[in-house]
Amino acid sequence: MATANTGKKRVIFFLKANPGDEVCVAGTFNNWDATACRLEDSDDTGNFKRSMFLPQGRHEYKFVVNGVWCMDTGCAEWTSNGMGTLNSVLNV
Repeated sequence: MATANTGKKRVIFFLKANPGDEVCVAGTFNNWDATACRLEDSDDTGNFKRSMFLPQGRHEYKFVVNGVWCMDTGCAEWTSNGMGTLNSVLNV
């Protein structure tokens, strides 16, 4: 039986930040919408995470913490974004 996630793989975005921060992930998979994909800190320890299903392929992304765009320093691959900063790269 086909599901809505056919052809997609589950990925988990994780960022250690301060409890109470607002953390989102934005990238090529959501048209760089800085508020569409919020990460949750379910135990109020600053361990923010979100599970998503993404299509296979190469995705560029950044975290947005309290409105400030940040690279994923735990990511092994980055690429120049043409604006003088780097984007994190996730290959699904």
